[in-house]
Amino acid sequence: MRSLFLHMRPVFFGSVLGIGGLANGWRAVNRLWGITPVIGEAFAVAAFGLWLLWAVLYAGKWLLHPAEARRELDHPVQGLAAALAPVATLIASLCIGPHVTVLGWALFIGGAGGVLFYAAWSVGGLWQGGREAPAITPVLYLPTVGGGFVSALACATFGQPTLGWMFFGFGMFSWLSMESVFLTRLFQHGLPAEMRATLGIEFAPPVVACVAYLSLTPGTADHFALGLFGYGCFLALVLLRLVPWLRRQPFGPGAWAYTFGVSALPLAALKLVEQGAGTPIELLALPSFAAANAIIGWIAVRSLVRVGRFLRGASAPVAASG
Repeated sequence: MRSLFLHMRPVFFGSVLGIGGLANGWRAVNRLWGITPVIGEAFAVAAFGLWLLWAVLYAGKWLLHPAEARRELDHPVQGLAAALAPVATLIASLCIGPHVTVLGWALFIGGAGGVLFYAAWSVGGLWQGGREAPAITPVLYLPTVGGGFVSALACATFGQPTLGWMFFGFGMFSWLSMESVFLTRLFQHGLPAEMRATLGIEFAPPVVACVAYLSLTPGTADHFALGLFGYGCFLALVLLRLVPWLRRQPFGPGAWAYTFGVSALPLAALKLVEQGAGTPIELLALPSFAAANAIIGWIAVRSLVRVGRFLRGASAPVAASG
């Protein structure tokens, strides 16, 4: 059991974002076309269950292996992945809120507070300088950009639009200020194979921002929302062009980094259709949603296979000693 806590990493929270994104997508499909709500709620329960599992394991890691947890947090790249914990908590609040209101509110408040605290702490460290080029990756987006936009979406869902716009500004200006920093690093140095999955995070900001913006502006979709969605579609094409290059990285938990944007792109399209966007969004919504389900399903199956191998390996000494 102790080994499970030791092997827990914050990047595992990325699975909550992908599965939770699919849950919200299926909920939108239900609203648009009357597809059974059971699928969306099943994904929501699965996302909440994953969040609960990772939260227990991560808390256990800090209790049983504090030195290892602290060393991980201090890592110039991996440490910022800890921002996924409060962001995943917000996603969990969206998943469970319709079923258990008090719990949803508690997770919303805790997640939003965690986003603010960790973003201030991490950005304070960045401002002190000393970061080398290899440590400049899209993971830098997680505390402020990912945290800001998901907090804005959660605020809209829980009826706090004023606070939501504040979080939206927090995420938007953080994204704009960091985008050129990362792209300059990418143009000059590229990314080694073991870090290329982080480009999935680079894909996420425009489409997550689009979802948050549409949630804060109920009514007819405007040009700004369409512009955000258009940039997200362009980045999706870039990633498709890079698939052979990206696949040089062996499969691992980092693959879940792709699912944040992969699930948010069709969700943005579905919300645009809900809010009156016509062609070509209507033509893109269903195929992109089907593709997202296929991609995230493939990542989930491969992850389960890896977990099975890990559990068999962990139990082998016990069986042998018996």
